[in-house]
Amino acid sequence: MNIAKYLFFAGIVKPFVKLIVGVSVHGGEHLPLSGPAILVANHNSHLDALVLMSLYSSTKIGCIHPMAAADYFCNTPFKKFFFKKLIGIIPLKRNPFLQMHQDIFAEAKKALKQKEILIIFPEGTRGTNNHLQDFKTGIAHLTQDLSKVPVIPIFIHGTDKSLPKNEGLFVPFITDIYIGKALFHKKEDNKKWTFALQEQVRQLQEQFFKEHPALNK
Repeated sequence: MNIAKYLFFAGIVKPFVKLIVGVSVHGGEHLPLSGPAILVANHNSHLDALVLMSLYSSTKIGCIHPMAAADYFCNTPFKKFFFKKLIGIIPLKRNPFLQMHQDIFAEAKKALKQKEILIIFPEGTRGTNNHLQDFKTGIAHLTQDLSKVPVIPIFIHGTDKSLPKNEGLFVPFITDIYIGKALFHKKEDNKKWTFALQEQVRQLQEQFFKEHPALNK
């Protein structure tokens, strides 16, 4: 067990999410309690991964790994220590040359074989709650040979209000998390499968705004 990660989440992250952010979960019965599994969500804020990880007990937190860009989250010794040791990210090298000559998902596949849970944001960058950007096909390339690994679509609303992009101040705002039924990659065309996954997240987004019409602005 990664003791540092356990203490960080048990002592800081989970109390912060519970007391400051606040989370309302819909479809919680679809959240996998163990791996291998992949959680796929829209991306609005740096809080997204922490909020999703806070849905799990502190004893399971060591098995949860967000995937994140190495060139951003590991570009200094401090950030590399913080995000790898305390958050437990799996760094993804966004280098076209490496993608041609290496399996950039090797570490992620190893984690799945060890029955761990990954968190992936296929938009690739932070957007807004009201606009879902096109998903990158990396999620399909990762899962194309892992047809038994469930991929869970998730829509998150509110984190960009609690921690807006390019801001360093936290604002109390309820985060809503809508969790859908698992999908499996059945050797489909990667672009079509990625689009189907994106549509599942979009449907969860539509469900949220249908239930909260005043927020659809």
